[in-house]
Amino acid sequence: MSKAGIVNVRMVITEEKILSNIDKVNKLINPNNKKQLVELGDDSYFKDLIESIKTYLIEYPKKKNFPISVYKAAYGLVEYATNQFEENTKKIEELIRQREKNIGLASDLKDILNSAIEKDKDWKNNVKNASVSFQEDIIEALGIIGRSKNDTNENYQNALKLVNARINNLESNLHIEIDMERIEDRSKALSYIGIEVADALKVIPAPAEDIKNVVQESVNEVGVQQATNTYMEETRVEVKPSLWSRIKNSKFVRTIKCLMKVKIRLDVPVLPEGKGE
Repeated sequence: MSKAGIVNVRMVITEEKILSNIDKVNKLINPNNKKQLVELGDDSYFKDLIESIKTYLIEYPKKKNFPISVYKAAYGLVEYATNQFEENTKKIEELIRQREKNIGLASDLKDILNSAIEKDKDWKNNVKNASVSFQEDIIEALGIIGRSKNDTNENYQNALKLVNARINNLESNLHIEIDMERIEDRSKALSYIGIEVADALKVIPAPAEDIKNVVQESVNEVGVQQATNTYMEETRVEVKPSLWSRIKNSKFVRTIKCLMKVKIRLDVPVLPEGKGE
């Protein structure tokens, strides 16, 4: 076998290996994957996969003959990661809104509870109106507190514990904090793909078939002169609307700043909800 033949065989194997690595990354970041990504800094396997893809893109000797299959797979990976990143941003914003709503509900519930404890003239109406925002167990507990003439009896104390536990849980937003941290960890991994792989793709010319399509579409729409200009502008990744720029220009950074601004940490431990002791 000739030396050139050996090189070609090795390149085929390398191409297959990189395609396999890209597929592994796709599976890792799939939101339906039961195995969640751990914090990026501790996930050496994930980083090694990305590094292998990046190295292949940068060190491939003849960029004009770069394998179309790898180019498309790598570009598809960045696009897939970017779309997920944007979805994560939306989820973070939704969680922030939910947390702010919960904090407001906690404040309202405190006022209603005080009204029931003090037996204000409007406490019954306050409790009745609260049924729109709170579950039946809380409404019943507030009713017990408001009607009770003895704040030392067991029913009163159990009702008070239940309402206070709900207030603390609404203020702490523990489940929301956990969801936010999980989404932030995934977003770090997704943005890592955007940085490493998208930047490496910039040195690879667009596949010939893509160039042909761009030129043909441009000829049909705007004529030969503009088509030539379009060809020069769109045959490399770095002058296309960058997928990574979508990540950088997304509201994720502003969202995280907002998240940190309104984050509330309570020193009081969350009380278990229940009517028992």
